[in-house]
Amino acid sequence: MRAPASNRSTYFVVSSLLLVCVLGCASRQPDKRFQRMTYVSPSGRTLPYRLFVPEMNQPGKRYPLVIFLHGGRGTGTDNFSQISESNYMGSHVWIQRKCQAKHPAFVVAPQIPGLGRWDSEASDELSTSGELAVELIRELQIAYPIDQDRIYLTGQSLGGWGVWDMIAKRPDLFAAAIPVCGGGDPKTVSSMGDVAIWAFHGAMDREVNVEISREMVNALKAAGSGVKYTEYPSAGHEIWDRAYSEDGLIDWLFAQRKRR
Repeated sequence: MRAPASNRSTYFVVSSLLLVCVLGCASRQPDKRFQRMTYVSPSGRTLPYRLFVPEMNQPGKRYPLVIFLHGGRGTGTDNFSQISESNYMGSHVWIQRKCQAKHPAFVVAPQIPGLGRWDSEASDELSTSGELAVELIRELQIAYPIDQDRIYLTGQSLGGWGVWDMIAKRPDLFAAAIPVCGGGDPKTVSSMGDVAIWAFHGAMDREVNVEISREMVNALKAAGSGVKYTEYPSAGHEIWDRAYSEDGLIDWLFAQRKRR
């Protein structure tokens, strides 16, 4: 017998809370499987990053790549803050053993300096950090068996702005994107048509006005996009744990492939 809708809703809420607890109720210290590395560009600029490498048991197989752009509390040069504390869930949800057993994937979490930004809204070019992140992705594609049709971008708050900016300026690179409580310029959505997007925001957000996400989503829908949008009515800015534990999010992301 199929459970009543109310019971199913309760089940999904409880399941999400359990996932949050499993990933977030511990010390929120980075998983040791995240390797500490630094990218050095041809011009000598550096970008600290952490890299998770999946178990690669099938010769010739190529694997998805998830890029996590941290929020404001992850800035610095310690190569630590971008995958710990408030940035723990967004970086670690993809490497939990259950997820990797079903969806083995590379996960990379770069870190920008204290006054840096992922986005460059006033320019048609990427920010310095955004450009370095794209260079890093290209470098990883050379070094590892990464599926170029399954490169995914996600980020929260400061990183959410970066997601919107990067998929507007480098849409050919990404199959899907998950911006969490970020924002962008609605006039840029025409270039995002081939990127699958699931955006999240809290209706009571006092740091990044929810109207910014609403405008992005409405502009995408008007342009014919199949964008998904989840808004939490009573939530403020810090929705990342809830968003990254949203039922169906992981399976949705790994089902996306670049449109040809």
